Amino acid sequence: MSTRPPHRITFANEKGGTGKSTTAVHIAVALAYRGARVAALDLDPRQRTMHRYFENRAETAARRGIDLPTAQCEVFDGDGIDDLDEALARLGANADFLIVDTPGRDDPYARHAAVEADTLVTPLNDSFVDFDLIGQVDAESFKVRRLSFYAELIWETRKRRALQRRQEIDWVVVRNRTGHVEARNMLRIEKALKELSQRAGFRVAQGLSERVIYRELFPSGLTLLDKGHLGELGTSHLVARVELNGLLSGLHLPEVASPAPELELA
Repeated sequence: MSTRPPHRITFANEKGGTGKSTTAVHIAVALAYRGARVAALDLDPRQRTMHRYFENRAETAARRGIDLPTAQCEVFDGDGIDDLDEALARLGANADFLIVDTPGRDDPYARHAAVEADTLVTPLNDSFVDFDLIGQVDAESFKVRRLSFYAELIWETRKRRALQRRQEIDWVVVRNRTGHVEARNMLRIEKALKELSQRAGFRVAQGLSERVIYRELFPSGLTLLDKGHLGELGTSHLVARVELNGLLSGLHLPEVASPAPELELA
């Protein structure tokens, strides 16, 4: 039995197609490689993307007769917040980290998971379409006009939690798919995020560029950290692993027993 509560990491942003599940799985596996005990709860019983990824991973490990660090993952099928709290407590009882993947829509369970998070990760594609989820900008100057409803919700939640528990939520906005953004627009988004972060109190971390490799790995449940099981790695694979290691460092998660696997360039 764990002597302290697990560090809860919730991936949420009320929008689909931003790489939440892919990022969640890769972070979970990276932590498992560090020697951490990782549990995961998928709050989307229809898509079940994170849960399917870990199912595929278990099948690959059994089929190849190999040991793959992984997470204990379940799909939430309860009927209320009390059921969700029970599931989180049960899964986290023997875990160092508890990862929650939420649906890409407004959802009461997702909101509750965000409120209860120690680290809240909001992946965004690097575009003003996704930026609109957390803030609105002026059409001419691209300066931030106001926080969005979602950003205001998280802001108020963080203030209440800090007062009640004297413990803040570390909110991290992760910029995904930056490689597909035109340079001038990327600078505009960067400036807008910096301005908004000062108002809303989140940090910004560099995420994962859109690479075919992430989609290719899903059927096998493998990740970029599974050295020796991926075949010959090309340059794009190596660059993607550098991105992943950078993201893990940028989340500033608690240390665990041993270091994560390092990238071998040779």
